[in-house]
Amino acid sequence: MAGKNLDTTVEKKYDANSISVLEGLEAVRKRPGMYIGSVSTKGLNHLIYEIVDNSVDEHLAGHCSEITVILEKDGTATIKDNGRGIPVGINEKTGRPAVEVVFTVLHAGGKFGDGGYKISGGLHGVGASVVNALSEWLEVNVKTDGKVYNQRYEQGRIMYDLKENGTCRKNDTGTTVTFLPDKEIFEKTYFKAEAIKSRLHETAYLNPELTINFENRRFGEEEKVVFHEPDGIKAYVRELNTGKEALHDVIYFRRNQEGIEIEAAFQFVDEFQENILGFCNNIYTQEGGTHITGFKAKYTMVINQYAREIGILKDKDSNFTGADARNGMTAVIAIKHPDPRFEGQTKTKLDNPDAGKVTSEVSGEELVFYFDKNLETLKTVIGCAEKSAKIRKAEEKAKTNLLSKPKFSIDSNGKLANCESRNPEECEVFIVEGDSAGGSAKTARDRKTQAILPIRGKILNVEKATMDKVLANAEIKTMINSFGCGFSEGYGNDFDISKLRYNKIIIMTDADVDGAHIATLLLTFFYRFMPDLINEGHVYLATPPLYKVVPKKGEGEYLYDDKALEKYRKTHQGSSFTLQRYKGLGEMDAEQLWETTLNPETRILKQVEIEDGRMASEVTEMLMGNDVAPRRQFIHEHAHDAELDL
Repeated sequence: MAGKNLDTTVEKKYDANSISVLEGLEAVRKRPGMYIGSVSTKGLNHLIYEIVDNSVDEHLAGHCSEITVILEKDGTATIKDNGRGIPVGINEKTGRPAVEVVFTVLHAGGKFGDGGYKISGGLHGVGASVVNALSEWLEVNVKTDGKVYNQRYEQGRIMYDLKENGTCRKNDTGTTVTFLPDKEIFEKTYFKAEAIKSRLHETAYLNPELTINFENRRFGEEEKVVFHEPDGIKAYVRELNTGKEALHDVIYFRRNQEGIEIEAAFQFVDEFQENILGFCNNIYTQEGGTHITGFKAKYTMVINQYAREIGILKDKDSNFTGADARNGMTAVIAIKHPDPRFEGQTKTKLDNPDAGKVTSEVSGEELVFYFDKNLETLKTVIGCAEKSAKIRKAEEKAKTNLLSKPKFSIDSNGKLANCESRNPEECEVFIVEGDSAGGSAKTARDRKTQAILPIRGKILNVEKATMDKVLANAEIKTMINSFGCGFSEGYGNDFDISKLRYNKIIIMTDADVDGAHIATLLLTFFYRFMPDLINEGHVYLATPPLYKVVPKKGEGEYLYDDKALEKYRKTHQGSSFTLQRYKGLGEMDAEQLWETTLNPETRILKQVEIEDGRMASEVTEMLMGNDVAPRRQFIHEHAHDAELDL
């Protein structure tokens, strides 16, 4: 059903004095992770998202209909919109042009106090100033009142005062930002186009009246894409369910209550997994939050009430669990809140109690309103809950039988060489391929804080396996038992990350194709059954060297890939040296393994991150599932830029 629009209060004036200043721009370059999450590709792409979010806020305020994102050949990114343009007048509190304040002072923007925005996602000024601080250079151009203004910064420093740089039509307004990420800050400065397109498409679904243009001008990747989704999140749910058997039409409602807008769309498919995406002010809340909790709890309550009324549930004390009620559900829950509180600047979890309360109340009323008029759809979704409950109970019996056998004890069946410390914060466990490497690792490790868990060959591909086979797999049982925190799955959730015994879980496999395959199988298992291990930053990949070069004179040097070897050859032309290639971890003695791969002072660890939860799930399903054709096409298209990122 169509809902009410946001409150139509008198619009506040948006000018130079709408920009509030809370504190100076400090420590961003020293601690970039505090502001953008990481300095990996995920953090790099986040720079674009921060600027785009500001343009989206202009759209939410009713002043922007089009945004363009361009990846330039020289490595820069350009984001432009047709909004009002950031104010260029003098800000009274600082005596400087407002646009300059936005880009050079942290926590300065139009979203604080009595600024010009009622609803915002990006904290206009926090994102802009952070992007500026982490860029080699940044230029902003503002079109307003028939004039064009320009200013340039380098590593956050002002290069010249704001200057008038031309004229334009009176009604031609907007802001254009171009920046080059600083290679001193980021591990890589090459934007990941697929992740950016996914995020922009997502933003178009959440803003049905907005058009977003994406252009990639980089050599070999040239393309132009226009994202415009007039059906909004209903179309988003349908897109998420592409290739799956939908059991009914998309259910949708939208309403404003207590100044908070609630919008929800969901649909059940003939699969037993739950896929609920949450958004607040256009920001994807990867870890959920109060709005998701409110929707889930109310939906489960409503389904149980209906199931009891129509005689499906007859025992007074019996209820479908939340997982039962939602198995097969694909949902998008999007709220707009005037004062959102997120856990962290990267906004992964919403923390407003009133958002949970209002989402619950609105969802309860709208669900009853819909199901009272659509009894066949109601019976369909209750049928999904019934089927899920039956499977859950059967799986619980299988799980109890498999995990309670006497030999399945705390010592992980004798495989785990545990560490002496029982303080999880300082402990780490290495999952090592093969007994040979495991033996070397046990000898080389720091016994106080480092545990070694050898596994035999390739573990089960959980994307293709049934639950009973997953739980019967010896290597998987060993890992579940060793970590101590249980696991999540489609019919319940025994996972408790507070019981995790190791702060770091490090996958240590050979640096070859088989090793990469084993690592991928392990990551698939973690992603599907222990996703919080990845979400909360506990999973790492060890990086053993491929080569050791020993010159006739001087000390030997470890090289970690073929590029490093090529560079070494170029810089040591005419020199005589011997080259040792490590075909596997087992070829290293304990001292070499400690020096290169185990020693926290010298090793290289790659933290596993998920940049886009929806995309990660789709790619995992495609690469590890049963359908061969899409996998072959994906590998063919992306082999040149393959990484172990999720």
